[in-house]
Amino acid sequence: MASTVPRYQAIKDYLLERMQNGVYPVHQQIPPEEQLARDFGVSRMTANKAIRDLVQEGYLIRQAGLGTFVTDRKAESSLHEVLNIASEVRARGHAYSNQVLRCEAIAADDEVALQLGVRLGSQVFHTLLVHRENNIPIQLEQRFVNPRWVPEYLQTDFSLHTPNEVLVANCPISDVEHVVEAVLVDEQSARWLEIDPAAACLSMIRRTWSDEHLISYARLTHPGDRYKLRSSLNRRGR
Repeated sequence: MASTVPRYQAIKDYLLERMQNGVYPVHQQIPPEEQLARDFGVSRMTANKAIRDLVQEGYLIRQAGLGTFVTDRKAESSLHEVLNIASEVRARGHAYSNQVLRCEAIAADDEVALQLGVRLGSQVFHTLLVHRENNIPIQLEQRFVNPRWVPEYLQTDFSLHTPNEVLVANCPISDVEHVVEAVLVDEQSARWLEIDPAAACLSMIRRTWSDEHLISYARLTHPGDRYKLRSSLNRRGR
């Protein structure tokens, strides 16, 4: 039996298509939820869910007393989730690609040993990739993986599967730690990201656990004018 698309999802798809086609350009106000509810023959609550989801995903922004508007949406990532960057890019209707710069086993130096919780000099897996959106670099990912937990990691074809996909498939993530700061990158990193070395970047240090096992330590660098990080907090029971 064919599955039926939920009604709120039909409204989301309708709005996303028009945003992608330029019918609703950046800063354009979208129809109010009352109108969407009438047009789709649904309750206002259903229309509200579609709009609320798009606000949470960064496509729309509500302005009190004015309405809901299309955002100037940079590539973005949530601080509360560990999402696959390829899926994020494709969800925006854009083309994802990457360039693999390093894929090797190395000896852990002081920093890597400390961050990954292994002995100094022990073997760890190391990958370095540039992630692209519509062929524009949006993230330089340097990742160190404990081979004890993901022994087949270096055998991956990273043109088909991102490091995140490999880790999640082998060791479901239970905990994540993020540290974010503004940085300037070295000249080589600037070349990989195709930016001016003087351009500000966002650096995210991410450590991930699967149950009690510390699996991965990653340095994720984003050009500041191409990326943003999002965090939300729901307070209940007030």
